[in-house]
Formats: sequence, C-alpha cells, structure tokens
Amino acid sequence: MARLLRDSWLMFISQLRVSLRQPVWLFIGLFQPICYMLLFAPLLKNLAGVPGFPSGGAYNIFTPGLMMMMAIFGTGFAGFNLIARLREGVIERLRVTPINRLAMMLGIIAVDLLNLLVQTGLLVGVGALLGFRPNVGGLLILLALLLVSGVMMASLSYTLALLVKEQGALAATINLFTLPLLLLSGIMLPLSLAPDVLRTVAKANPFSYAVDAARALVAGHLGNVAVAQAFLILGVLAVLTLTWATRSIRKAAE
Repeated sequence: MARLLRDSWLMFISQLRVSLRQPVWLFIGLFQPICYMLLFAPLLKNLAGVPGFPSGGAYNIFTPGLMMMMAIFGTGFAGFNLIARLREGVIERLRVTPINRLAMMLGIIAVDLLNLLVQTGLLVGVGALLGFRPNVGGLLILLALLLVSGVMMASLSYTLALLVKEQGALAATINLFTLPLLLLSGIMLPLSLAPDVLRTVAKANPFSYAVDAARALVAGHLGNVAVAQAFLILGVLAVLTLTWATRSIRKAAE
C-alpha cells in the first residue's frame, strides 16, 4: 500500500506539472457550462411552475445537471492527453520503470479530478451570483459523487485512448458515448417532462441516476433513494473501468 501511494503521488506530481504548463484548458472546459448557465438557465424560469417540473427553482435544478455535464465532458475527453504522451514516448519510457501500473492510472486520473473540482468551484460561484442556493451538506456529498463519476469517465477515456491510439478516432468514439449520456440524463431538462419511452430508455443511463441524486442533494434530501442508487451504480462502474484502464496501461507499458 505504501508503494502504491508513493507511486501514485509521483505520477500525480508529474502529470500536474504537465497540466500547469497549459492552464488555459482549465478555463476552456468551463466555456460550455458557463454558456448554458448564462444563456439557457434563464429560459427555464418560465417552466418552474409547469406540472412535472421539480420544485426548488430553475438554478437549483439546472446547476447540479451542469456539474454532472462537466464530469461527463471534462473527464470524458481526458484520453487526448494520454495519446499525446504516447506520441512523445512517455509510455514507452515507463516500460523500464518499476512503477505500479494501478498507481500510474490513479496519479493521472487524480489530476483530472483536481481540474474537475476547480471547475466545479468556479461554476458554483457563478451559479451563486445568479440564484443557485444549495444545501451545504448536500453540496459536499455531491462533490464526492462528481469524483466517482470523474473516475469512471476518465478511466473509460484512457482505456479507449490506449485502444484507438489516434485523436480523431478517440473524438468520434467519445462523442458516440457522451451525446446519448447527455441527452438521456435529464441535464438539459428534467426527465419528468419527457415521454414515457424516453424515461424508460434513460433507466439504462447511469448519469440519469446521478443527475436525480445531484438535484436531491442540492435540495437537502440527503436520504433520497436516488443518492444511494447513484453512488452504487457509478461506484461499481468506476471500479470496473479503472480495472480495465489499469490492464490496458499495463499492456502498453510492459
């Protein structure tokens, strides 16, 4: 365990130094959520009284969804960095090191999670200026759920990057997954407003549970069954995708 923690820390520091050389990506990742916050969320105010629209105000409904959207897209495209490191020969050089392969993935993913937390903090700040009023305890639990979601999406992205090893192919593959995840998660509009057929299909989308849990946590409903469902589903998927990513990096670095 000590070696795992040490190797993870070394990989984290190495990857963080690379990320700090291009801090602009931190703010580019915020562009889409901020645009939605400023240009789309005001349109939901008139829907607040519509039957089926959740209570709590437009920003308390929309902002948790945007936080989940950052988990989907922010960490979902993390694999591009790994492809760049493959081309630079970094993974090739790792072949001669005794670093633990799980620690390798944990260290890299930890940087993505740090970026996600910083972006989330900025988004929450903007939301607070516009009228976002979350339950403090629920918001802290929501951050933990975001981290679990980030581990799952980043692990999946890195695995796909190691499989396709080409940025164009990775972009097409990631979009193939992320667009349905976005549309069937209830991020843009609550699924309570959707037809029955879409709500049925959305049950196969893990992020639909995450968005429901996020809104429940923001509203202060910490014991809502959606919270336990989201942590269970995304937790299992995070473990499975991290295991898959570790095996993939092991094959690439040995």
